[in-house]
Amino acid sequence: MTPMNPDTLQQLVTTTMPFGKYEGRAIADLPGYYLNWFARQGFPAGHIGRLLALMHEIDHNGLRPLLEPLRSASGGAKKD
Repeated sequence: MTPMNPDTLQQLVTTTMPFGKYEGRAIADLPGYYLNWFARQGFPAGHIGRLLALMHEIDHNGLRPLLEPLRSASGGAKKD
């Protein structure tokens, strides 16, 4: 198992969705049903897919509030 990189959690609140219905929205702000759809259909390859899979796990386990301190520290999402 690969250890968690804390920067990855920060990227959830600073990286925006680069395509699709929620293009431009921070990964951390994507609705649960959209993340569930990716979980059923398959996450895209690459870094965005890994972030979406991580956000799905966080959402599924009710851990979204853990990202709130990162939001205030980051100042918002950046376009990828």
